[in-house]
Amino acid sequence: MAKKYYVVWKGRETGIFTTWPKCKSLVDGFAGARYKSFPTLEEAEAAFGGKPARSNTSKVNTGSKATQRAKAVPLSQAKIDSMDFDVKIYTDGACDPNPGEAGTGLAVYQNNQLSELWYGLYQSYGTNNTAELNGLHQSLILAKDKLEQGHTVGIFCDSKYSIDCITKWAAGWEKKGWTKPGGEIKNLDIIKPTFALYQKIASKITIHHVNGHVGIEGNELADRMSIVAIESKDSNLSRYTDIADIPAILALRTG
Repeated sequence: MAKKYYVVWKGRETGIFTTWPKCKSLVDGFAGARYKSFPTLEEAEAAFGGKPARSNTSKVNTGSKATQRAKAVPLSQAKIDSMDFDVKIYTDGACDPNPGEAGTGLAVYQNNQLSELWYGLYQSYGTNNTAELNGLHQSLILAKDKLEQGHTVGIFCDSKYSIDCITKWAAGWEKKGWTKPGGEIKNLDIIKPTFALYQKIASKITIHHVNGHVGIEGNELADRMSIVAIESKDSNLSRYTDIADIPAILALRTG
C-alpha cells in the first residue's frame, strides 16, 4: 500500500501525520474537523502551510554533529518521524505567570512510539527560561542513559534560548571565566552542569529546535507534563505512568 500523509487543519491537534489511526484519533468526534490525505510529503506540507513545497524543504541532519541549527522553516511531525533515531526526546518548560511557578516536562519516544513521560522540577518562583533549561538538562541525562544502552538519540526542544546557551554561548562564557561583557549571565546554576554533560556526549547526539504548539505530538505532551509539574508541585522528576490514552493527556491544560 502506498504511503500517505495526513494533514489535519482542525482537530485535537493540527499538523502532518503519517498514519491513518493517528489522524483518525484527532478528528473522530471533533466538531468541524478538517483533514485530508496526500500521496507525498511535499504536497502535504504545501497544503498545510499554504506555501510551495520547495519552501518547506530543509535538509535533515541525522549524523554525528551535536547541534542542529534552527531552521527558517520549522520541522514538521512527518519530518521528525522520518529521522533515523532510535530514541527521540522532547523537552518543554512552563511558567505561570512568568516569573512565577515553573515546571518541566519530557516525552520519550522509542521507534516513534511514546514510551515515557516525565514531569517535575517544580520551582515556586522560576522563569520560563529556567524551566526550559532544566528540561534540556534532564533530556541530556536521559540521552546519556539511552546512549549507554546502545541507542541513537535525538533531542527536540522548543526553546532556542536554551539550545543556544548550551550549544553556542557556554563555551565562550567558560573560557572567559563564566563572564560576558554585557553583565551577569543568568541561570548559571543550571547552565554549568548542563554544558558539562553536553560536552561529554555532544558528538553522539543531535539537538533540534522545534516550534511549540504546532501539533508535534511529543512537544505537546512535554508541554502538558510541564503543567502537571506545576499543578503537582513535584520538585523531583517523576514518571507519568498512564500513557496509554494520548488524546486524554493532550486534553489537559496547556502551558
